Amino acid sequence: MDILELIAELKEKNDSKIVLLVADGLGGLPDPSTGKTELETAHTPNLDRLAQRGVCGTMLPIAPGITPGSGPGHLALFGYDPLKYVIGRGVLEATGVGFEVGPKDVAVRCNFCTLDEEGRIIDRRAGRISTEESAPLAIKLREIQIPGVEIFVEPVREHRFVVIFRGEGLGANVADTDPQRTGVPPLDPVANDYESQRTADVARKFIAQAREILAGHPKANGLTMRGFSSRPNLPTFQSVYGLRAAAIAVYPMYKGLARLVGMTIVGSPANLNEEIDLLEKVWNEYDFFFVHFKYTDSRGEDGNFAGKVQMIEEFDRIIPRVEALRPTVLIVTADHSTPAALRSHSWHPVPVVLVADSARQDDCQAFGERECLRGGLGQFPAVYLMSLAMAHAGRLGKFGA
Repeated sequence: MDILELIAELKEKNDSKIVLLVADGLGGLPDPSTGKTELETAHTPNLDRLAQRGVCGTMLPIAPGITPGSGPGHLALFGYDPLKYVIGRGVLEATGVGFEVGPKDVAVRCNFCTLDEEGRIIDRRAGRISTEESAPLAIKLREIQIPGVEIFVEPVREHRFVVIFRGEGLGANVADTDPQRTGVPPLDPVANDYESQRTADVARKFIAQAREILAGHPKANGLTMRGFSSRPNLPTFQSVYGLRAAAIAVYPMYKGLARLVGMTIVGSPANLNEEIDLLEKVWNEYDFFFVHFKYTDSRGEDGNFAGKVQMIEEFDRIIPRVEALRPTVLIVTADHSTPAALRSHSWHPVPVVLVADSARQDDCQAFGERECLRGGLGQFPAVYLMSLAMAHAGRLGKFGA
């Protein structure tokens, strides 16, 4: 019996409300000049108050030393073991924009990028091209035709778009073409098993035709492919937890993951304040609320320490509006760390605070990496966050006699 099966057996119904606020990539590393992380540097009176009211700790998104992508990181937050339930980035992006991924589909998350005259990447995200500029380019790629395969191209947001290949004999085990650095050309799509060879060949042909269509664009004259994936089979959030769950997010990928586990996607917010507007609007309709904030992660990936501090402070300012709704359980955490010093996701544990009347308070006085290390929750795998939320909400019965 795994943790999901156990929770499904022990779950109980009541009128409690659980809010999970996720500041993507929140964890960081100290600035050498101050010795403080982005979170410890930020002015966060509201998060600090939560730390004083509740119980703190740190979470391992996957396992010690393992750096998670956003998909596995969020899957763990929802209680699904990401080593057992593997969801690729492509499926998340496709589902996030409302595309129904079928049994013969392979979905691929793509980035527009900027190439120099030698075909080397000089900007992996095409200058974070605006959605208004990138969407017509993605739609233009629908002109690509490859015999024996249906091709769907959907704009996502900014430099991102998603491609779905549909046909017989398409495996999803294909390596990414993004080298994760500049100054080198994109990698070739390489099949990691025999069943995926046709997919790699199709991807190679798609890239070649796309380069011809994009040639001459000042920013988005190339593309990279990541997260080749097919649709997984997941137990639903409702069947496991018995919760009516709402997901509120700006970026499609996070909506996609929430939709895959059976959450209801609420609205189309453009920013954090609009997300909280939606939370207030639908408060009486659901039991569980997942609210996602992206920009702590993107500033970390840009290596922008000060920018990440500003985003944390923006996140802190909405806390009183959430508190005013009087959730039974309020959790603030992250899916992974994105230290500005590394410009990427990292393996470091993430801070977490849980506030509930049933919580056993600790001595933490601020919400930061070092304070949370000495918190009462200790350090635990992220897959147990939902069982803690359920228990503190009075929604788990006793195990055994």
